[in-house]
Amino acid sequence: MTAPIQKSGAQPSDAAAAAAGEAAVPRQRAVRPGGTPAREGVVLNVFSHGFLAVWALLIVLPLIWLVLSSFKTDAQIAGSAFGWPENWSFDVFTRAWNKGIGDYFLNTVIVLVFSVPLTMLFGSMAAYVLARYAFWGNRLLYYFFVAGAMFPVFLALVPLFFMVKMLGMLNTYQGLILVYVAYSMPFTVFFMHSFFRTLPTAVFEAAILDGASHTRAFFQVMLPMAKPGLLSVGIFNTLGQWNQFILPTVLMQPQSGDDPERYVLTQGLIQLEQQQGYATDLPVLFAGVTIAMIPMLVVYLSFQRQVQAGLTSATLK
Repeated sequence: MTAPIQKSGAQPSDAAAAAAGEAAVPRQRAVRPGGTPAREGVVLNVFSHGFLAVWALLIVLPLIWLVLSSFKTDAQIAGSAFGWPENWSFDVFTRAWNKGIGDYFLNTVIVLVFSVPLTMLFGSMAAYVLARYAFWGNRLLYYFFVAGAMFPVFLALVPLFFMVKMLGMLNTYQGLILVYVAYSMPFTVFFMHSFFRTLPTAVFEAAILDGASHTRAFFQVMLPMAKPGLLSVGIFNTLGQWNQFILPTVLMQPQSGDDPERYVLTQGLIQLEQQQGYATDLPVLFAGVTIAMIPMLVVYLSFQRQVQAGLTSATLK
């Protein structure tokens, strides 16, 4: 005998009944663990983005106003400071360049071409030794470098002036380069020390087993691995040294009538403003500031992703 076949109208299975019961229950509103509705998270997100948008406008709008004012005349600036330029002429940038901005720009580039690489080299070497080698006084030296970052530069201006004067390096490129390197070392050591501690030790040990010396392992193995951190701290050092004012003002003054002027851009802009006297030429001054600003904007916007990667990689590893 064969088993009786059930009709299609048989009772539904327990799984189907359970599914139907779950479907009948209305979904509850998403609530955070503390009982706060998720809508507050959205409000907080909107508030934070709105704050960042306002902050961006406070930074971007003055820069746009500065560039637009470079294309105006003194009468237009006095009549309508926020108006649109009537004549888009680049002659004002030529005038600003010929009035000394070109020489100041060249002096700044000469100093930074040497100061930034030397800062990166010496700072990376010091940070690597402090981060990877254990010896007596390691932490003392590290805290010594960190304390240098908290030491106000104004307190060291007088002894620094006399020290550079004793070396015969006042109003010289090499004197300012050495001071820039010493000025930027604390931050470089602090930043790269944290980065070198995150690098894997196995790679260094493998290089030593293959016969590499400690110097070769540093330059050919560990330093290339620290490229994101080097790029980030290099950008910060470039920005800081490019915008430095107090150190060149003290150390880059002519010492005699025959001593040529070797002003950098920050000094040159002050000189350009003082040379005008009562015959103001505000468009030239705005053009000079624009020329000084554009290279750093280009550098930062070109490497912003690398800077962000270098700042976060040490935390994520």
